[in-house]
Amino acid sequence: MYNQEIDLNEVREFVENAGPNTKIYIGCDSAVIYRDRVEYVEYTTTIVVHIGGRYGCRVFGQLERQTNFEKNKNRPRLRLMNEVYRAADMYLKLAEMVDVEIEVHLDINPDGLHNSNIVLNEAIGYIKGLCNVIPIVKPDAIAATGAADPAGRRRQRSHLELYRPAGRR
Repeated sequence: MYNQEIDLNEVREFVENAGPNTKIYIGCDSAVIYRDRVEYVEYTTTIVVHIGGRYGCRVFGQLERQTNFEKNKNRPRLRLMNEVYRAADMYLKLAEMVDVEIEVHLDINPDGLHNSNIVLNEAIGYIKGLCNVIPIVKPDAIAATGAADPAGRRRQRSHLELYRPAGRR
């Protein structure tokens, strides 16, 4: 599958030179795509370095594509939890390298009217237990909704030849 990874040493160097009160926000989003008659999921993981906690930011992004194994397309539990797993993994790697506040942002809506709500408690518990931080969810999860989501959508529009099988239009 296609993978593009973040250079964590580059992130560490940037954070070291960013000054005091710098914060890091980690988020992940996904999109289902079709290519060569196969359904894939592209996961976009972002690290947002908020310089000095108020002076703007720099966004680092990572893209990973996998075959979509979701059985129930209307209830994307597996895909949403894979977003959570990727954000937690990035947190654990980065927490060892930098000494700044790190937040985990999840692209999950606490409103029961949205499909992402099906994993809300599971995702929050996973992040709390593994990373020992309380995750931020929509609408305040800017690293997931404001950085990862647009980055993934730009990537999807820019290079993929979309094919939708009959019945999915």
